[in-house]
Amino acid sequence: MNPDSNHSTEDRRQAPQLREIFESAYELVAPFFDPANSWNGQSLEHLAFRVMRENYPKISSDEIHVFLAAAKRVYSGRH
Repeated sequence: MNPDSNHSTEDRRQAPQLREIFESAYELVAPFFDPANSWNGQSLEHLAFRVMRENYPKISSDEIHVFLAAAKRVYSGRH
């Protein structure tokens, strides 16, 4: 068994189109992750999904969920 077989350089990401739009789409949804922008203590993340659907109608619901999970991780890392 090759010890380097677990360290493949192959890109495993399945949605390269999300990478292309990430920064511009992130700017649209980042305010929904801010705890200061909650409604009666509830997160507004469900609205982020709607904003993505309206602005990127060709992206599937599953891809939007993947994007939002990544965007939330980025938001947490930046704030």
